[in-house]
Amino acid sequence: MDQNRLYYGSPYVKSFMCTVLKCTASKKGTWEAVFNQTAFYPEGGGQPYDTGTVNGIPVLSVHERGGEIIHELAAPIETGILAEGVIDWQRRYDLMQQHTGEHILSGLVHKHYGYDNVGFHMGTEEVTIDFNGVLTQKQLEALEDEANEIIYANVPVKALYPESKELDALDYRSKKELTGQVRIVEIPGADVCACCGTHVENTGEVGIIKTRTMIHYKGGVRISMLCGRLALLDYRERLKDEIRISNLLSAKVALVPEAVEKLKNEGQHKDGQIGEMWQKIFRLKLAVCPESQGAEEFFEEGMEPVQLRQFATLLYEQNKGKIAGVFSGNDSDGIYQYALGSSQADMRALSKAMNARLDGRGGGSALMAQGTFKGTREQIRLVFLEETGKL
Repeated sequence: MDQNRLYYGSPYVKSFMCTVLKCTASKKGTWEAVFNQTAFYPEGGGQPYDTGTVNGIPVLSVHERGGEIIHELAAPIETGILAEGVIDWQRRYDLMQQHTGEHILSGLVHKHYGYDNVGFHMGTEEVTIDFNGVLTQKQLEALEDEANEIIYANVPVKALYPESKELDALDYRSKKELTGQVRIVEIPGADVCACCGTHVENTGEVGIIKTRTMIHYKGGVRISMLCGRLALLDYRERLKDEIRISNLLSAKVALVPEAVEKLKNEGQHKDGQIGEMWQKIFRLKLAVCPESQGAEEFFEEGMEPVQLRQFATLLYEQNKGKIAGVFSGNDSDGIYQYALGSSQADMRALSKAMNARLDGRGGGSALMAQGTFKGTREQIRLVFLEETGKL
């Protein structure tokens, strides 16, 4: 064990004294310092770096480079002086809870299904773990239950430094081939893994392991989870959201899913009725539109993109214009949505030309293009007629 890395002796070191060995300016406008010993954990192994202060100077990041632990400081510190480092303990302890929880869950997945943890990231909002095998939701729930049983048992989390022969005989998880002194983290009943991170001393300190989502990812699954205090905060915010939704729906919290499903069904029914009404409107408009082999433009407020597309399609299919341009918007906003349709001209070319002149966005296929233009009704009409005249 490296005696200069105090977080290995005890991850609970919150402050420490050190000698400043060097401090140099960085290209980022910050300062990089090296100390004779440190309790700041450098980023690595999926675990983010610690933050805090050294003699009151903010520590912005910590990384290992060439065997040295580099502390990025917000201001310079004098070389050779004795300095006090103070860890942002809340951040450190949160990371210790997450990392230990990850070991428990990953170890159990490996134990029961033989899958390897092939990706691990501790973010600000969740922890994600990638496994090279597929799990069902029922299997994940069983793993979550067992993981929390390990927490309730409050077993010790051990950090071991086995000799070479002991290591060869040890069955442990590792993402890569290791050389030199190997640090093994052992959680009885759950995991034996090579790891350089910081962890709690007993599993009870993890508090709770709560999986959040599971998606298929690169032939396996990606699981997101939270542990301890962060899991509590996440649950608190989710419950606030659920209570807010229940109030908006005038439904009890336990009945929110049913109320949402009812609202969704009602919305779909209304969307169907609105769609039928627009079809009637389209038929009435088409009935008074003469057949045309020219470019015909139509301006109508209140149309959604799907209705613009439907009307443009009906126009050119029923020979109400060789090229149909349908626009919805108003001059006060200065933004119009458009649909350009034709079976005889390339609408991609027309859309591109009009976008260039009207600060437009959008595109599509040869038959249909959609997007938005900026301008007045008259400006759009003139550009439409000019550009269609070139096709």
